[in-house]
Amino acid sequence: MSQKFPDARTSLEADTDFHFLLAVILSAQTTDKAVNLLTPRLFVRYPAPEDLAAASLEEVMPLLRSIGLYRNKSKYIIACAADIVAKFDGQVPQTRKELMQLSGVGRKTADVVLAECFNIPAIAVDTHVTRVSKRLRIVPQTADVLTIEKTLMKKLPEDLWIKAHHCMIFWGRYQCMARKPLCVECPLLLICAEGKTRVQ
Repeated sequence: MSQKFPDARTSLEADTDFHFLLAVILSAQTTDKAVNLLTPRLFVRYPAPEDLAAASLEEVMPLLRSIGLYRNKSKYIIACAADIVAKFDGQVPQTRKELMQLSGVGRKTADVVLAECFNIPAIAVDTHVTRVSKRLRIVPQTADVLTIEKTLMKKLPEDLWIKAHHCMIFWGRYQCMARKPLCVECPLLLICAEGKTRVQ
């Protein structure tokens, strides 16, 4: 995977740890491209957690209207900013446990922030990582997100966790897509039970 996508990295754009955290929260069930289109205005308007924490829902919602679930996401990011101010003195925390104390932040979001903002080894499991892991039989078909994360962490050396996360996302996004995977030209076809079935 890394040979095909040697430059795999996050496609979310942000200028601070706080803004990157917001971008990750907003990216749930929408594309990074859609998030990147709206965040410049959001970031200029709310440069720091204190600014967003003081904002009203009516002020924030119009800025997020172009993405799905914008009402709930508006609530989440305002509450998240307030949590950062109240619990962490205005600084984005640097542990999974603390990040998950913030509104709108689950384990996947926390793992992404740890890896991207603080270079702390983590494997965030999204739909692409889940699909690729199951198609290549790295994990059982019934594995949940936490099982997938722990399995990948066990199978891969820690210094590859962040790179593997990005490579698997790119693989799922551009090679092993949900509906029309490129099985015929896939270099991993021999170890993909589902792919073999598709090309027969």
